[in-house]
Amino acid sequence: MAAPAVLRALRRLCSVLLFLSQLYILSGRGSLMTTKHSQPQSTFAKSLTSTSTNTPYFKAAESTEIPPYVTKCPSNGLCSRLPPDCMTCNTNYSCIYGKPATFDCKVKPRVHCVDQNNHEQENFTVNMTCQFCWQLATTDYVCTNSTNCMTVSCPRQRYNATCTVRDHIHCLGNRVFPKMLYCNWTGGYKWSTALALSITLGGFGADRFYLGQWREGLGKLFSFGGLGIWTLIDVLLIGVGYVGPADGSLYI
Repeated sequence: MAAPAVLRALRRLCSVLLFLSQLYILSGRGSLMTTKHSQPQSTFAKSLTSTSTNTPYFKAAESTEIPPYVTKCPSNGLCSRLPPDCMTCNTNYSCIYGKPATFDCKVKPRVHCVDQNNHEQENFTVNMTCQFCWQLATTDYVCTNSTNCMTVSCPRQRYNATCTVRDHIHCLGNRVFPKMLYCNWTGGYKWSTALALSITLGGFGADRFYLGQWREGLGKLFSFGGLGIWTLIDVLLIGVGYVGPADGSLYI
């Protein structure tokens, strides 16, 4: 009878101890221990974060690519004679058109130039005429050519061209600009050859065949030059330049 009583006493003691341990945990002391144990980890994490923040990253290697404008810039030449692509200027659009103007300029990165005393220079002045690029003389820029327009027509045809200012010319505004130009291209036909064929073999349509006008050439061939009348008319028309190549180009 004593043994069962002892077992019941032990069970009650275990249940009391279990109840006390749960109260201990719920009271917050157990979480405090957990916080104390976890604090070194959070401190360590913060130290890692601060270390990684304060530690400078290795900078990426600077680009070694050469800008495309550098190929146009002569090395160690006079700064005032550099092409416009090699410098940056503070242009003043309030200057008087057609009058000389002076602008402050600075060389672009990786461009080296000197002054008249052979000293390296970055800031300098450039003297030029106050005018926009599209107002330059036709010899100061190069334009695209069109082979799709008729040069011999009335009225004379124009085409949309894209013009680029030459490297040694300074001007205001965009250096590439559109412009309406007269059709002015040649396909290799010679005026002297066409006139000679019209005089000698015009009755057989040789002049029209030479100019690429094969329909008219066949008409002259089978009509014997319109009994000579068509031949005389073509001599006059080719002589004054009214009849030209079929592709619309100019004579050489």
